[in-house]
Amino acid sequence: MNLTRRQREILDFIERFVEQRGYSPSLEEIAGQFEIASVNAVFKHLTALERRGCIHRASNQARSIRLLNRSQSVELPLLGHVAAGVPIEAVENSEAIAVPEHFVSRGQRNYVLRVTGNSMIDEHIEDGDLIIVEQRNSANNGEMVIALVDSDKATLKRFHREGSKIRLQPSNPDFKPLVLAEDRVRIQGVVIGVMRKYR
Repeated sequence: MNLTRRQREILDFIERFVEQRGYSPSLEEIAGQFEIASVNAVFKHLTALERRGCIHRASNQARSIRLLNRSQSVELPLLGHVAAGVPIEAVENSEAIAVPEHFVSRGQRNYVLRVTGNSMIDEHIEDGDLIIVEQRNSANNGEMVIALVDSDKATLKRFHREGSKIRLQPSNPDFKPLVLAEDRVRIQGVVIGVMRKYR
């Protein structure tokens, strides 16, 4: 199931809303949550989610969104923290966390990291968020990666190969990109999902 980041965010919001209140949010409430100017734009997102089998809506009824196939989850290892900022030492923990099944890439090893810092804020990834990672040792230009710098410092950035150099690009104008020799960078995985706990 290929969802855009905004579609995933809306789907997660609907699930939390239903869990907390026992009924689904209105289009206006969804628009307000994500500061979407038009309920027509929300309607388009919901139509896309319905086409992908994530929700069902009864026609001409308010608060009629019903979640489909959202009960399954899988446990993934939470392997510690990764810096969305200056690289920090890579540290592994050994606990598990339940992740919605639709976040996981099949046939690959997946794991979870907690984000420290705000260098990826323009990607809607904030300090304290959990990211789901597909373990890989290579990446395509533009993918969001976990990169190990100098064999011991892990960082979360967008990956760009530029000749013999690697540029690790933050998504926050307050942070400068890291431009490094290729042999100083080792890809650990590619980000495939983000989870956030709203208080």
